[in-house]
Amino acid sequence: MENTVVQRIEKLRQWMRTEHLGAVIIPSGDPHNSEYVADRWKGREWISGFDGSAGTAVVTMKDAALWTDSRYFIAAASQLSGTEYMLMKDGLPETPTIAEWLGQQLYDEREKEVAIDGTVVAAAAAEELKIELRRAGGLTLRTNADPLKHVWDNRPGIPDGVIAVHPMEYAGERSSEKIKRIRRALRERHADGMLVAALDDIAWTLNLRGNDVLCTPVFVAYLLIASQKVTLFVNGNKLTNEAREYLASEGVDTDEYENVAKALRQYGEYNILMDRNEINCYLMRQAQCDVVEDESPIDGLKVVKNSTEIAGFREAMLRDGVAMVKFLRWIDTAVPQGGQTELSISRKLESLRREQKLYKGPSFDTIAAYAEHGAIVHYEPTEASDLSLQPKGLLLVDSGGQYLDGTTDITRTIALGPVTREEQVAYTAVLKAHIQLELLKFPEGASGTQLDAVARKELWKEGLNYLHGTGHGVGSYLSVHEGKHQIRMQWKPAPMRAGMTVTDEPGVYVEGRFGVRIENTLIVVPYKTTEMGTFLQFDSLTLCPIDLRPVIVEMLTTEERTWLNSYHKHVYDQLAPFLDTEDRSWLAENTRFLPVG
Repeated sequence: MENTVVQRIEKLRQWMRTEHLGAVIIPSGDPHNSEYVADRWKGREWISGFDGSAGTAVVTMKDAALWTDSRYFIAAASQLSGTEYMLMKDGLPETPTIAEWLGQQLYDEREKEVAIDGTVVAAAAAEELKIELRRAGGLTLRTNADPLKHVWDNRPGIPDGVIAVHPMEYAGERSSEKIKRIRRALRERHADGMLVAALDDIAWTLNLRGNDVLCTPVFVAYLLIASQKVTLFVNGNKLTNEAREYLASEGVDTDEYENVAKALRQYGEYNILMDRNEINCYLMRQAQCDVVEDESPIDGLKVVKNSTEIAGFREAMLRDGVAMVKFLRWIDTAVPQGGQTELSISRKLESLRREQKLYKGPSFDTIAAYAEHGAIVHYEPTEASDLSLQPKGLLLVDSGGQYLDGTTDITRTIALGPVTREEQVAYTAVLKAHIQLELLKFPEGASGTQLDAVARKELWKEGLNYLHGTGHGVGSYLSVHEGKHQIRMQWKPAPMRAGMTVTDEPGVYVEGRFGVRIENTLIVVPYKTTEMGTFLQFDSLTLCPIDLRPVIVEMLTTEERTWLNSYHKHVYDQLAPFLDTEDRSWLAENTRFLPVG
């Protein structure tokens, strides 16, 4: 029975021999360039055993390697142990690129062709890889075959979850109005139409939601917007009569998912906009007209929330905050009594969120990481790894909920009892970093990269740092990771604008001992306008106390203590009316004022 990574690699190599291939690259993506993918496209996980959300497996006839980023270095090392995969720590100066590694591995080999499935790699990425492989050793890239089609028995099919209409009371703008705005943006780019592949862009544009991807309410489809016609390419069994009638009322036709390539070949307009970073290289080749290669305008429209979406976020955060307070109070009493583990507390938090109005499920798999597991940035407890919680040390809980009116993402690091001086210093430095970003005032149009150092400087003073980003956008009952705007060290030029949501989540991770992260979801709001221009600031949407027990108060400036006191007063004022006496009493104690002087 084919059930091991070793057997799967061997089966892949048998196919490679028949195709005269030197190597196969299996990325993490799907035909829509999604971050989180449906089971059908989890080929990299299937061939390697590594289940992180980001990574690329590469197999030659003699060797295998897997590239992933800093979030998964520790987890990947553990999951790849016992296989022939070599872990390649992406982003480190000593780590070769995939092309460089293949150039070395295939230098003396007869077969110089490298295969990748062209339907699961963006056109821009495929073209860049093609150039890099040529430079690395005269290697050629083949994109017209799906290796997994030949080796993955019982592969899951395209998901067939039912699509639901997202009500106007939560969306705030009709789909037909959004399409008008998209067409105006296309005209500014001198484009007659566009192909939309990003699943959250499609869901947002049409005010539809689905359940084809874990934790993200999207559905597998394409959307073709022409000057006079809009067509949704989706398997018909996913559409209820209500959804069909709704789409017709908004002027949207439907066709089967598999017909999108044919529609591109028959597209009758003069030109079409296709985003090379979004559209896979197979579909990019199908267009018979002029192609306007430009960024999709939808992302820029979607990430600026309308007033209905902003109000929904605040309501969702309020209910989520109630669940979090109940959870944190329960943690304080349950852990000293014994018997709690990382998995048991994850289930408890989920049960408390489930009690809240409009709750639809988690926005991502909960990270409940105790002690040394806290150093694994994207650790998820399993039955095999599940640690028992003791009344000492730090517990990191990163979690979120999908509500009909908003998506939440929050991290709190909790002192379960006595903590070391090292843990206190790290925790307080992370808190300072978090507060400094919340306090920041900045000019409209500044990018997240320009803001990132404001948070990190507080950690750098202590000789500390983290390799992940400081913040990412959050969708409105959509993807928990949204948009091109990010706060991170790597250059991301997308500008910050009022109405955008973004997280604030600095951290410190000491391998083998502990991890700290504190995260709120923020919204960008106006600050002031002067002769120097318009300035913006952040407002916390998240409502939940920040644990004061590990704080070295003397490390906080007066400004930082004032912010923390103000934030905690706001949290108490907002949540207290919805709590019973015991929960309200616990909240009062845990939002107590710190001395400012």
